[in-house]
Amino acid sequence: MRRAIKQLTTRLYKPLLVKYLSATRLYTYKGIRLVIPPAVFHPGFFFSTRLLLRYIASLPLKNKSLLELGAGSGLIAMYAARQSAQVTATDINPVAIHSLEMNARSNRIPLTIIKSDLFTDIPQQSFDLIAINPPYYKKQPQTPAEYAWYCGEEGEYFQQLFSGLKQYTHAQTTVLMVLSDGCDVDMIKRMAAGNGFKMNCVFTKANWLEVSYIFKVEN
Repeated sequence: MRRAIKQLTTRLYKPLLVKYLSATRLYTYKGIRLVIPPAVFHPGFFFSTRLLLRYIASLPLKNKSLLELGAGSGLIAMYAARQSAQVTATDINPVAIHSLEMNARSNRIPLTIIKSDLFTDIPQQSFDLIAINPPYYKKQPQTPAEYAWYCGEEGEYFQQLFSGLKQYTHAQTTVLMVLSDGCDVDMIKRMAAGNGFKMNCVFTKANWLEVSYIFKVEN
């Protein structure tokens, strides 16, 4: 039944959403005001960012070092910084980087912002918490904006992620990643295991479109 509802909703809702998000929009969350251009993943219309954010908000963040990989709008990064975390936000999309810089400045939130393809340009260091809302649909991204959605035909994003992750963790690092039943979770788990990680589901949330999961990635 949910599959039929999802197909119908996608057919009716998606064209309207695409049209709406073709222009720059404003979004506010708990006093954080974001200007979000069309090429940046909008946290107000997709469940994953807010789900991961609510989970992270339940954790002690004060004086913790946090890395948000693929930060997009930067909502998670800015919320954590407001809770006195020391935050690094990265993205491969130059439009996202520019909007991150503008939004951090306008909200007077201190962030370290780095344009990077995953870990490529992040100075090697260990973080206390790493937050990942990854692209997980199997397709080769063709534009900077598509890197928020597509992980490559064979899931290359995840292979690159797991092969570099250990260099940015310490023994107590918490790595959290949000996925849904619309992606190849088994493939992602195999890639994690091939690099010495295991993925434990710590939270599940179903809605009328999908089932979302938060995984803790552990050595």
